[in-house]
Formats: sequence, C-alpha cells, structure tokens
Amino acid sequence: MKHDMPPLRTWDELPERTPVEAEAEIEGAPESLVLLRTGDVVKAWLNVCPHAGRRLDWAPGKFLVSKDGHLVCAAHGASFELDGGVCVAGPCKGDALRAVRVAVDEDGVRLA
Repeated sequence: MKHDMPPLRTWDELPERTPVEAEAEIEGAPESLVLLRTGDVVKAWLNVCPHAGRRLDWAPGKFLVSKDGHLVCAAHGASFELDGGVCVAGPCKGDALRAVRVAVDEDGVRLA
C-alpha cells in the first residue's frame, strides 16, 4: 500500500519496549508523541504529563524508564505503566497519558 506521508518512525527506529519520540501534526498543531513498540504492536501517547502539562522526556527524545519498567516524567517523577499509560505513582496517580491512535504497516507506524 502506498502512503502520501512517511511513517512517524520506521521499524528500525522502534526498539522493543523502549520509548521513542516522534513529531506529528494532530488537530492542526505540531505535537510530540511517545511511541512504544511491543512485538508488532505500537502504542502512542502525547508527550505531555497530565500533572503539569510538561513534556515527559528529560531531553528531546530521551525518556527515563524505571527499573520496574515504568515511564517516568522527568519534571516531577510521575510514573506511568507502559501497557495503558496510567500513572501508578507520583503527583497525578490515577490519571493517564492521552493516547493517540496509530496504525502499523510494513514501513513502520503512522497516525491512524
């Protein structure tokens, strides 16, 4: 299938269970996304902590992952589980990252 737009990330750019940043236009505005690949499944969230609206990465595209496998907000330490993006510890416990619909194909991952 031929696509007009290149993928957000190719398969080579999506290491297993390692958060990766991608830029996308959502509702007409540029947004930073967190992509996470597990096998052939890719999940995506806005790169925004629900606690204070700041980016999750400590430097562009550099994410902290705790020893127990949670994505950690660099600003205030909120910890998010990587299966559904729910905050399991920190100032926004019980909140969740905003999911973004993506689709995968032979080239990589794209907005759905």
